[in-house]
Amino acid sequence: MKKIGILTSGGDSPGMNAAVVAVARCAAMYDIKLMGIKRGYNGLLGLSDNPEDDIAELNLETVLDIADQRGTFLRTARCEEFKQPEVQKKAAQTLRDLGVDALVVIGGDGSFNGAMRLCERGIPCVTIPGTIDNDLGYTERTLGFDTAVNVCVEAVRSIRATSRSHDRPSVVQVMGRHAGDIAMRTAMATGAEMVIVPEMEWDVDVFAARLNSLIAKGNTRATLVIGENCWHNMKEFDWRKFLNDNGKTIYPGEPINAERLASILKRKCNGIEARATVIGYTQRGAVPSASDSAFAFEAGHLAVQLLNRGIANQAIGLRHGQVFNMPIADALSMKKHFNRELYDLINKL
Repeated sequence: MKKIGILTSGGDSPGMNAAVVAVARCAAMYDIKLMGIKRGYNGLLGLSDNPEDDIAELNLETVLDIADQRGTFLRTARCEEFKQPEVQKKAAQTLRDLGVDALVVIGGDGSFNGAMRLCERGIPCVTIPGTIDNDLGYTERTLGFDTAVNVCVEAVRSIRATSRSHDRPSVVQVMGRHAGDIAMRTAMATGAEMVIVPEMEWDVDVFAARLNSLIAKGNTRATLVIGENCWHNMKEFDWRKFLNDNGKTIYPGEPINAERLASILKRKCNGIEARATVIGYTQRGAVPSASDSAFAFEAGHLAVQLLNRGIANQAIGLRHGQVFNMPIADALSMKKHFNRELYDLINKL
């Protein structure tokens, strides 16, 4: 093993830089060269006019101060073209031409699929789960999830403080794509009275009744945390009775965001004004937490150790607080567990 490539792919997540540093440190220990590939799989396709925009030789000096930096200094992107066999073939040949013996891929499920395809074309790969969504079933936590939750918890605590001052409810929208882990963990950590997640069908009338009940008991500053992409599993109701901010009818199929949900709840809760807040990309651009940094350190070292021993096509994960590895295909096949009991508990207490 003389040279390893590394790339970050898909949405950025806190801890990606820390993982790159860990890989660089371990590679140096084994006297293995490290090549950074920029903008995810796009960097293997020669899409830029300047080769320096696609690749960079990495060493301990070049990565010395990036572990705590936000984002990913290698840049990242999604690459739909990589689903095409001819594109995969070209990428594999590019790696061979660069003298890269193996590849470390940091990203989510789409990035894992790309790595698996490269393995099929003779490029040894190891993957590290880098996504705030925590939507991979094989690992108890993905890199960046803990940081994203911490950001949301801090924001919701501040929102609840001002809600107490003004005696008004709040609707807070968090990220997570099609997984409700960020919403659930944030709700539990902040004492939010309600949570809506993509995994569960939900009825706006049920949550309006819940809010009315809380208000009747004297809780006029309740918090509802909602994950993104929850509109598709909302139980249908008579949309014709509700108007958007422009006075137009809200039709079925239109995305429900925090502001629209707050507007609907106001109409269903005797005019009680619920304020909406969307916690956006601060979740992805935060400084990594201690837990994420430690996970990145262990995962990066294990990735290099596996490749140096000739073990490839592996996904690194976290189980009972310990890093482990398993075949990428097996990791992708494991269904994400949803804790229905915790969901019900949050919405009942």
